[in-house]
Amino acid sequence: MKTQAIRIHEHGGPSVLRWEEIELPAPAPGEVRVRHTSVGLNFIDVYHRTGLYPVGALPSGLGLEGAGIVEAVGEDVSEVKPGDRVAYVGGPLGAYAAARNIPAARLVLLPESIDEHEAAGMMLRGMTAEYLLHRTYPVKAGETILVHAAAGGVGLILCQWAHHIGARVIGTVGSEEKAELARAHGCHHPVVYTREDFVARVRDLTEGTGVAVVYDSVGKATFMGSLDCLRPRGYMVSFGQSSGKVAPLDIGVLGQQRSLFLTRPSIAAYTATREELTASAKALFEVIAAGAVRIEINQTFALEAAAEAHRALETRQTTGSTVLRVS
Repeated sequence: MKTQAIRIHEHGGPSVLRWEEIELPAPAPGEVRVRHTSVGLNFIDVYHRTGLYPVGALPSGLGLEGAGIVEAVGEDVSEVKPGDRVAYVGGPLGAYAAARNIPAARLVLLPESIDEHEAAGMMLRGMTAEYLLHRTYPVKAGETILVHAAAGGVGLILCQWAHHIGARVIGTVGSEEKAELARAHGCHHPVVYTREDFVARVRDLTEGTGVAVVYDSVGKATFMGSLDCLRPRGYMVSFGQSSGKVAPLDIGVLGQQRSLFLTRPSIAAYTATREELTASAKALFEVIAAGAVRIEINQTFALEAAAEAHRALETRQTTGSTVLRVS
């Protein structure tokens, strides 16, 4: 069958995104054809578009997160059936499409309380927050943590979930408006980094002790400052690089009597097995059902307008989650 998809034939700016008709074969054994209703937009899509993260041979699809309806299944599929409402996060690339084939083992069934539009804006961000808070560094009640980009898609979920756990949350944001948004979502102390030295502010808020963990998706612009915010034996969790790649590091800076931990986790590593994938999704669905976390989808674009969505994301015009609607 034929369908439409966004593909790239070369790396570059948003203009390389092309809306094309493609041929979609029948699902292979172990695969499912999903008709998308909504697709998630994430900063990793920018990395794939620019070539910062390799995509393999070109032309290539983009996108790692989507939700929709199962239309057909290949042989040896037991996880889902036609008509099921499903969502997914992770590879292979190709979510920017009206329909696609995907391994059945990567799909999770959506509970009745979550629609596909919401699911497309929460799976990658929410499951990232789950593994960061519960498995990369298990945050405990009473601890103080630092979340960079606290008004972003992952940031808003991290703030709410950490607040629910009982942690004290400091978050960096780029404006007063974003500070209010972060505060409304569980961030106790928003720090506007454009007018305040976030390191000095963190040291002041912790009486010089530092935080237990820093969740840093910004990268180059914040990395060294993040290390300075940590308490002895604190955890530096670098899970993104929206400001650019972190420079090569002399690991000696982790010592100097503080014995810091540094990790660069990925959702692929934390959902590598089906058991990990479904457990992470279950934890996310439960915290949303409990009302402890709400998903803010603050921008919606048509899938064919993906280039416009990328421009908004890269110029920091977005807050919360952004979803691409499939017509």
